[in-house]
Amino acid sequence: MSSDWHLYLVRTASGALYTGISTDVERRFAEHQAGAPKGARSLRGKGPLELVFRARAGDRSRASRLEWHIKRWPRSRKEALIRGEISLSDVS
Repeated sequence: MSSDWHLYLVRTASGALYTGISTDVERRFAEHQAGAPKGARSLRGKGPLELVFRARAGDRSRASRLEWHIKRWPRSRKEALIRGEISLSDVS
């Protein structure tokens, strides 16, 4: 099992932000863009999609914790993360 997990954020055409984790961000983003059965249901029909953030998150456990926290953040804090004003090390 890979311990090289990444956290990523995708922006939809309407500007909404989707947060996810994966060991292969490029493959996962391609699945989201294709709207394939493996892509997130919440992103289907919301394109064009833009990958706006990605960062190493450690093992799956830490990646899942980061994802859980960031999904609860207000949009302004997610945008600050995308701009590089805060980092994942600032996450509990």
